[in-house]
Order: sequence, then structure tokens, then C-alpha cells
Amino acid sequence: MANMNVDRETLRELADDGNETALDRLADLTDAAGDIVGLSELLDEGSVRAGFLLTRRAVATGELCELQRISDAGYDEAGNELERLLKASADEQPTEEERERGFDRPL
Repeated sequence: MANMNVDRETLRELADDGNETALDRLADLTDAAGDIVGLSELLDEGSVRAGFLLTRRAVATGELCELQRISDAGYDEAGNELERLLKASADEQPTEEERERGFDRPL
């Protein structure tokens, strides 16, 4: 079988016609180019793959507001990651009782 390189225009045309695989491939190419705006546009078009790729980037950089935006755009896993990071952050914070007892002060 021949190795085919499909150009962005062809992928865009296929994606516009409802081809999910082409939309996923377009998201991969956009991510590889580092085009966050392009990924966000693909997410707005309903690309689950773009949501995944944006979520992965936002988690790596700790961008909580971006995770909320991605979740609001329809990629539920971003909301799950946001909750996980918020809980982890809360677990690192001393409770009110611990603060009163001085546990928040360095040794």
C-alpha cells in the first residue's frame, strides 16, 4: 500500500463533509504545528481530538482557566482534569485548624 500524505485542504474538505477521521488528523497536524488558535477553532467545530490535545497542553502548563474553557466548549474530560487539579491543590493547602496551629509555617 502506498504511503499517502494528505494535504490540509483535502482534510479540511473531508472534515467539512463530516468525516471524523479527517477532523482528527487535521487536529493532529494543527497540534504538531503548535497552532493553539487553530486547535481551539477545531474544538469549537466539535473535534474531540482537539479537545484532548488542548486539555493535554493545559494540564501540562497548569492553565486552570483554559481547562474550564475547554470543558465549556464540550470536552468533558477537561472538566475532570480541572477538578483533579483543584482537589490536588486543595490537598496541598493547610486547613484552617492547621494554619491556626502553625502548620503552614516553614520549619
